[in-house]
Amino acid sequence: MTGAASLAIDMLALEDFHLWQRKQAGRPLRSVELELTARCNNNCTHCYINLPAGDTAAQEKECSTETILALMDRAADLGALWCLLTGGEPLLRADFEEIYSGIRQRGFLVSIFTNATLVTAAHIRLFRAFPPRRIEVTVYGCTKSTYEQVTRQPGSFKAFERGLQRLLSADLPVSLKTVATRANRHEQALIRAYCDQRSHFPFRFDPLLHLRLDGDPERNRDIIAQRLSPKEVADLEASDPRRMDALRRQWHNPGKSKESSPTAPQLFQCRAGLEDCTIGWDGTFRLCSSLTHPDFTYNLRTGGLEEAWLRFAPACRQIRPKRDAENACAQCGLVSLCLGCPAHLYLETGRMDGDCPYFCNVATARAHLAQMQHKRL
Repeated sequence: MTGAASLAIDMLALEDFHLWQRKQAGRPLRSVELELTARCNNNCTHCYINLPAGDTAAQEKECSTETILALMDRAADLGALWCLLTGGEPLLRADFEEIYSGIRQRGFLVSIFTNATLVTAAHIRLFRAFPPRRIEVTVYGCTKSTYEQVTRQPGSFKAFERGLQRLLSADLPVSLKTVATRANRHEQALIRAYCDQRSHFPFRFDPLLHLRLDGDPERNRDIIAQRLSPKEVADLEASDPRRMDALRRQWHNPGKSKESSPTAPQLFQCRAGLEDCTIGWDGTFRLCSSLTHPDFTYNLRTGGLEEAWLRFAPACRQIRPKRDAENACAQCGLVSLCLGCPAHLYLETGRMDGDCPYFCNVATARAHLAQMQHKRL
């Protein structure tokens, strides 16, 4: 850029930027996680959201293209810069191209979570025209037998490899990750190597499975059956130096601030609803992707995003826990190593301030591992 245009930008004061003005105005929204659908073409045993790809009832409840873009206009007005498109499988939407290009043209930095099985040449042309910030692909296994044992979808491994190769060949920003389940536990080292060979972004994995957002009891039994034991979780994390270092630092400095302390006056000790939010596939506003308690969700079909973000979310953040004397979480010093946030506890127990034995045992195993690692250093 040269001439007067360059001079104008060089001389522009920070406070003159529109985004800076919105930030200074109070409670800016930083990013939005946008669920395009709860449907998926796979049927993974561990998944907390997936409905069948052909579920017409779910499809009818999905937000329309126009509704989604209108909501993203409001998100931009509130200061948002980043958007994550997720699902379900977001590429299932027939209008994905229109949604994606519309959000990108509004200036958002867009990331996508996908299983890559539905990636076509048309998607590649779209992503080249409007480059995404990141495309995150989940690798459920690096052999056909393991991959399809997880997805329970014949032919999914071939479709995954084809889609992933298309993304990589186009030199798009692809990062690879996995989720550790009982079905693919034996391949975790191979999956890591597979991912490291194909992407320069850091590999990451999730060894903790939480229960269904819709509370389906049969599918919840599937998830529980796929969970690793607390010792297996800790052993798997010990194999990752970066993960181990993070856990050691969390254990050594468990967080005694008022915001993160287990005795803090607010129910939410995390950052849910402070800078980010989730817009659900059915038009619900949530403080985070896992928070489904009806008292903490807002219907965007009857109210605006501004109302949800500026009034509803702050009111939720002020709710105090209803802990009783028997609640061990209130006094536990392992909160920084535990999955037991209000959202996950509600999915497990129906309470947002109770305790979950599995979470407790995982936190204890992590603390023991971190303590041993700390003693070696």
